[in-house]
Amino acid sequence: MKIFPAIITTALLLLMVACTGSDSNEATPQRSSANQAPQFTEFELEHGIGPVKERIELGPIVQAMVDQGRTIYEMKCEMCHSMDTRMVGPALGDVMDRRSPEFVMNMILNPNEMAQKHPDGREMLQQYMTVMPFQNVQYDEARAIVEYLRTVAENQ
Repeated sequence: MKIFPAIITTALLLLMVACTGSDSNEATPQRSSANQAPQFTEFELEHGIGPVKERIELGPIVQAMVDQGRTIYEMKCEMCHSMDTRMVGPALGDVMDRRSPEFVMNMILNPNEMAQKHPDGREMLQQYMTVMPFQNVQYDEARAIVEYLRTVAENQ
């Protein structure tokens, strides 16, 4: 009978050590930081998150970039986007009136993170119910798509 209190005491001591160990204290901040909303700079809120981190000077339309952008759009974007109607994704004919060139490029170059973290991207995900897949578009190709979309916006 004297063994029973010793077993209970040992079990309680082990339980206290397990509950107050340093490992559990270190895990708590990680969980709470994972639940916190990401902090964005003013630039990121307006222009998205991704490789484009500063304003782009557009200048006059460059026809060679427009042609390249049209070709890329037709190969990689047209299946999900039209210019004037909603498809899998939003219509893009007036996107340059609604969004900055930097936002459009960040959406093209970083669609998953934009959809998961950026407030506007999350809103689009709720509306369109799908994350735009990354189409293996490089920075200069995204810039060419923007140039093409600029001409579409001017002609509408």
